[in-house]
Amino acid sequence: MTVRYRIDHDTRYVYSSSVSTSQHVACLRPRELAWQHVRSHALTIEPAPARVAHREDYFGNTLDHFELLRPHRELRVLSRAVVDVHPRAATPPDVALSPPWDSPLDAEPVSDSNSATGAIFINDEQFAYASPYVMIAPELERFARVSFPPGRSVLGGAIDLMHRIHAEFRFDPSATTITTPVTRVLADRHGVCQDFAHLQISCLRALGLRARYVSGYLLTDPPPGQPRLIGADASHAWVSVRCPHHGWVDLDPTNDVIVDRRHVTIAWGRDYGDVSPLRGVLLGGAEHTLTVGVSMAPLDLPVTAA
Repeated sequence: MTVRYRIDHDTRYVYSSSVSTSQHVACLRPRELAWQHVRSHALTIEPAPARVAHREDYFGNTLDHFELLRPHRELRVLSRAVVDVHPRAATPPDVALSPPWDSPLDAEPVSDSNSATGAIFINDEQFAYASPYVMIAPELERFARVSFPPGRSVLGGAIDLMHRIHAEFRFDPSATTITTPVTRVLADRHGVCQDFAHLQISCLRALGLRARYVSGYLLTDPPPGQPRLIGADASHAWVSVRCPHHGWVDLDPTNDVIVDRRHVTIAWGRDYGDVSPLRGVLLGGAEHTLTVGVSMAPLDLPVTAA
């Protein structure tokens, strides 16, 4: 029942002028979880950094800090991981066991079943309010309430909301950028996985529920009769909603599924800004071009170069 994946995440920046020095933070190491084991992970950085440091952030994600002190015109960061993913549960979470969303809900932090240790999460309240990429607005609450009539369970409403986003919104990589407000995504009815995750989180928080943003990878299938190509995939994003009795339940509105063995988790936070794969401060560089290639494949399947 366990699936072992090999994941390569290759990021390349080419600058129009020389960068004198730069400092970066990478959030690319998959999390160690009760249902996910990181067998290996390596980060290759070119040019070689002067200093590399590792730390765990407030949310429990592993961050790699590195510093480049020599002039350079290109930057490559290659993350390579081998990850085992186990089934999260023998059966899907039972909607009937989730309490009504409009009943008094326990506000205390609960033991986080998604963690490797089962430790109590620091503070769930931060996932109930607006954050830089998540808005709370009347139109978002109105959209959410269609899925949350009086008496419906937290999990039942969250799953129905996921169904509606998948059915009513069109996946369009050219329609938005990371700065597109979630209210614009709601009005235009198109976007990408980041937009759909931010939209569902905004709707849930507008009702006073707790929801967090999850970054990771999703196993995709090549077209019938065609090989799996290196670099043809992309990083992914989905939603985790806190459901009393069940703990945190992960939902993927882009694909309309409850998350399980086809997803690999990297990190979670309030929104994309807490878990962006690579960010930095540069001296110089002017304009740049960015290319990203992601490959995710079970180790027992052949991988063909693009």
